[in-house]
Amino acid sequence: MAEVLSQSQIDALLKGMRSGDNKKEEEKPAVEEKKYRKYDFYSPKKITKDKIKLLKGIYDNYSRIASSRLNGMLRVNCELSVLTVEEQRFFEFSNMLSENDIFITQKLKLPNKSSQPPILVHIDQAPILSMMDRLLGGDGSDLKGIDSNYSYTDIEIELYRKIMGYFLDFTLEAWANYIHVETENVYLEENPSLFQEISLDETIAIIMLKVVTGTTEGKITVCLSRTLLIEMFNIIDSRKHAVDVSGLDTADTRSVIMSKIKNSALTVQADMGRVAVSVKDIHDLQVGDIIDLERPKDSEIYLRIGGESWLQGRLGTYKKNAAVLVSGRPDAEREPDRNIEEKMEEPVPAE
Repeated sequence: MAEVLSQSQIDALLKGMRSGDNKKEEEKPAVEEKKYRKYDFYSPKKITKDKIKLLKGIYDNYSRIASSRLNGMLRVNCELSVLTVEEQRFFEFSNMLSENDIFITQKLKLPNKSSQPPILVHIDQAPILSMMDRLLGGDGSDLKGIDSNYSYTDIEIELYRKIMGYFLDFTLEAWANYIHVETENVYLEENPSLFQEISLDETIAIIMLKVVTGTTEGKITVCLSRTLLIEMFNIIDSRKHAVDVSGLDTADTRSVIMSKIKNSALTVQADMGRVAVSVKDIHDLQVGDIIDLERPKDSEIYLRIGGESWLQGRLGTYKKNAAVLVSGRPDAEREPDRNIEEKMEEPVPAE
């Protein structure tokens, strides 16, 4: 049905025709729709956001450690940075690899001695071949003919194993602030499709790192299974709430602390006795005057360490110097000052 115009609208059209104002109204730009990431409800996320954030912080530290170490090892500017940390299924990581790709696996020995799936580390061909070239004396820039069909030689496989072993050592240092782990042997998996220690449907955390060596760029992929992460996060959480996890850790901590403070200096004072004296007597003191401590001459004296009474003993000489023979600790139930006062109140034996 045609739209019926009102009289005011008709007058406005006629007025516009007479004045020649036939400009069309400017079209308003279309509002860009906000894009949302699809969420698969059939396979919900199992690694929480705070754990993903923790992994991001750990591998930021990993990137700093690896960058400084690689600079010295390869004698070229190397930079690592974290691109993404996300949760995936293992088959997504496996499908990403080609037939000629290889990766490194290494099992970790956790403090609870549990057996867990290994860590997987894969690096693109361009950066790893550049590193090999640098180790063999080249400049790492001659990478002609490198494509997805490239196969590593036997020598390159051994160099691959050696270089990736460094990257796994960096992993241990990055986790050292949170959990102490030990490593087992490094294994090289030359056929990714035959790797079966992690099931294809297993949830994993994928950490994607960007690596730049000179003029060559590539990616390093670190794969951590959810089973391994659960054990590691449980140990970390338990240590947050209980500092004294084991007696061995406490003993080690005490020995470290004691080794650092053993050479500290403390003042030791021998307290022979205390007596109340009037201000007049103190004012009249002269050389040769005697102050009676009102204690037996053979009574024990107290050693003060850091201002506190710690030991008691008897005054004597050692190599013509005044010395104290330690006889024991003062009564713990009594206050040290009261002990001295009680000693001072003992009757002096008649001479």
